[in-house]
Amino acid sequence: MATRAYRPRTRSRKAEATRARIKSAVRDLLADGTFHRATMEEVADRAAVSRATLYQHFRSRLDLIDAVCETFAENPALRELRELVVDPDPEVALDRTVASSVRFWASEDAVLAQLYGVAAIDPAAQDLVDRQRADRRSELERLVRNLEGADRLRPSARRALGLLLVLTSYETFQELRQAGLSARQVSATLRETARELILS
Repeated sequence: MATRAYRPRTRSRKAEATRARIKSAVRDLLADGTFHRATMEEVADRAAVSRATLYQHFRSRLDLIDAVCETFAENPALRELRELVVDPDPEVALDRTVASSVRFWASEDAVLAQLYGVAAIDPAAQDLVDRQRADRRSELERLVRNLEGADRLRPSARRALGLLLVLTSYETFQELRQAGLSARQVSATLRETARELILS
C-alpha cells in the first residue's frame, strides 16, 4: 500500500516538472518574439519533450497561453495587488495598487510585449489579453468601492474607474517607458497623477 501511494506522487512531480519545462519554453518563445509563429512541434522541441508529451499536458496554443497565465498568477506583484485594493487606508491602497501594477508590467514586460503585440492576429494571445484586462478591471472596481466607502473619491466612481484603468494599463506603462522613463519613474509619475486626479 505504501508503494502504491508513492508512485502517483512521483508521477505527479515528474508531470509538474515537465509542465514547468513547457511553460518555460513558451515564455522563452514569447520573450524571443517567435511564439506567434511557433508550431506545437517547435514548442515541444524547445521544452525537450516529445509532441505526444506536449499534447498530454496542453492540447492547443490556447492551453499554452493559459499556462503563461498560471505563471503570471505566481508573480508577487500580482498577488500583492489583490490584497492591496482593500487596504483600510485608501491613500495607501491607491498608491500601492498603482505601484504594484507598474512592478508587474515591468517584471513581465518581455512576455507581455509579445502577447499584446500579436493579440490582433493570434486568438490565443487575444484571449489572454482580454482575460487580463477583465481581471484588472475587477480589482480596480474593488479599489474604487473602497475609496468611495471612505469618502475619498474626487470624481464619480465611474470616472475614477476609467482613470485607474488608463493609469494602470500596460499600454500606459509602455508609452512612458518608450518616452525614456525608468520603471521607478513611471511608478512615481502614475502614483502622483492618481493621487491628484482621484483622491479628495
